[in-house]
Amino acid sequence: MDALQSAIIEEIEQLIEQDRLVLPTLPEVALRARDAALDPDISARGLAEVVSNDPAMTARLIRVANSPLVRAQRQIDDLSQAISRMGMSMACNIISALAMRQMFQASHPRVDALMREIWARSTEVAGIATVLCRHYTALKPDQAMLAGLLYQVGALPVLSYIEEHDSLLSSDALDDIVTTLHPRLGALILTHWEFPKELIEVPLAYGQLQRQVPVADYVDLVTIAHLESLYGSHPEDGPAVATVSAYARIGLQPSATGEDGLRQEMKSTAQALQS
Repeated sequence: MDALQSAIIEEIEQLIEQDRLVLPTLPEVALRARDAALDPDISARGLAEVVSNDPAMTARLIRVANSPLVRAQRQIDDLSQAISRMGMSMACNIISALAMRQMFQASHPRVDALMREIWARSTEVAGIATVLCRHYTALKPDQAMLAGLLYQVGALPVLSYIEEHDSLLSSDALDDIVTTLHPRLGALILTHWEFPKELIEVPLAYGQLQRQVPVADYVDLVTIAHLESLYGSHPEDGPAVATVSAYARIGLQPSATGEDGLRQEMKSTAQALQS
């Protein structure tokens, strides 16, 4: 790591310590959906009214409701029906997830390219984590999806800072800075957004391959999904399975993720989030 990279990391770390780094805000449609979901009397039609003034979100939510993510067998084209099919909790999580996409873009070409790359990776990880959750755990698939989409959200303030300061960095240098800083910042952002503790832990711990906890959790799902995303086609290039404790807790053999049906389900789920 060269002197410029080290200086940028040190400067951002100082801003974090001084509580001066600007953190991204949750998109308005996600905030409105979350507030609506807290109303015990809210109906699917009521939540649909909250979302319906955003045509793009409406179209994408209906598309997701008809996708393998929800495992639907009959096509629908009505927003209220889409929300009813998902259930209120899942619908709000999916609204939050879909709203994230708009945050991963920038005007600086190099920064924008890396943001889009991170979003593409995150949707792939989310798709894998969702399917693994459904087939191998009793955890909530929509929470697993959200965990996968948010595991690198800490990259946003780092890249925004670099864009604002117009640093002339190579793509590799940007990768190194994001890799160093995003776990801590991801936890700060999710805390700031008042996400549950089990999701706040994901960016901090998904890279701890020998982590020891009593039962499988969302960190485990994202750990495996991240490794499968990186090395699924070439497992020989990744870490030895025995060194990744999450596989044993999930009860998963790495070769199982290569099965045609499971791999297609993962791909279709990721595509539903990307669309």
